[in-house]
Amino acid sequence: MLKLGVIINPYAGIGGSVALKGSDGVEARDRALQLGAKPRAAERMLRALAPLEGLPVKLYGYAGDMGAAALTSLPLPFEVVGRAATVPSSAQDTQKAARALKGLGVDLIVFAGGDGTARSLADAIGCNVPVLGVPSGVKIHSGVYAISPEAAGRVLCQLAAGCWAPLVECEVRDIDETAFREGRVRARHYAEMRVPMEAGAIQQVKNAGAEVDELAQADIAADVAERMDSDSLYLIGPGSTTRAVMTELGLESTLLGVDVVKAGQLLAGDATEAEILALMQSHRGPVVMVVTAIGGQGHILGRGNQQFSPAVVEQIGRDNIWVVATADKLKALEGRPLLVDSNSPQLDRQLAGLLPVICGYHQEILYPVGGGHEPAG
Repeated sequence: MLKLGVIINPYAGIGGSVALKGSDGVEARDRALQLGAKPRAAERMLRALAPLEGLPVKLYGYAGDMGAAALTSLPLPFEVVGRAATVPSSAQDTQKAARALKGLGVDLIVFAGGDGTARSLADAIGCNVPVLGVPSGVKIHSGVYAISPEAAGRVLCQLAAGCWAPLVECEVRDIDETAFREGRVRARHYAEMRVPMEAGAIQQVKNAGAEVDELAQADIAADVAERMDSDSLYLIGPGSTTRAVMTELGLESTLLGVDVVKAGQLLAGDATEAEILALMQSHRGPVVMVVTAIGGQGHILGRGNQQFSPAVVEQIGRDNIWVVATADKLKALEGRPLLVDSNSPQLDRQLAGLLPVICGYHQEILYPVGGGHEPAG
């Protein structure tokens, strides 16, 4: 019987769709809720755990929205071991829950959250209990997360079926959210935790410090600018490579947000999901989304650009997604695919396959997209 501790940070990632770039702190959480953002961590945890039905597993966790409110809907035995001291729950509640699960002797703690949640667990239990993260935050730089809920489910199913997995110490990153919201990425090594490793299931640490080939980015930007026409609406996603496109166009840009451009004019900077959908609805021509891959990880959707929700991407269509990345960034993936984690498994499957990637001026390569959208079990 696999004894599985479960912790849900119920508001992880809530700021993504409304362009807040994080949800750490009461102010950010409340602001996201005021803007109409919807919690998604519990639903993503359910996607990871649902494939365990019929396997010898028992779940342990907290009452309320840290666990029981969602998990008792699963046909899996669940034991409540405590409850949060505050509603909504806090980082202290996460730490208390982790210590309680450690005291019960669980085999593994699976948790839904972002980098802040990972830091809380590291503070509470260190490397004493193996963990596996279900990615639910806005930005996820740490290497303790699966690449998607379905990938986490695959790992859990293997463990529940009695298959062994090597435990690897993976890095937890500390991100300055205040600086992040201001367009500056400050990441440092914070701690390490042990993670059951399966090839292709666990994400790599976000590479935020690699030197950037500015000349290659400029070549990509020149190519993209040449392709653009006056009739289309362009959604320029976050990243230094996409920012080079805005520089080529002579427009102000948001390094960590989504900018909307038409006919060489900036219609909206740092746009939310709702603002993007409204602009798309009023626009009568084609809509093109320009995205780049996160260095080291390879995600093109679902990490730091939740404004590109399933509702947005489905309207745009696969053929109108322009992926831009330098050749060096693609080589650094060492053959791993680009990744999508849109929060819609069906959409992720539709996006899988070969996509052209603009990697220079008049230079494209076909590169595989996938990983993590396959169901577990």
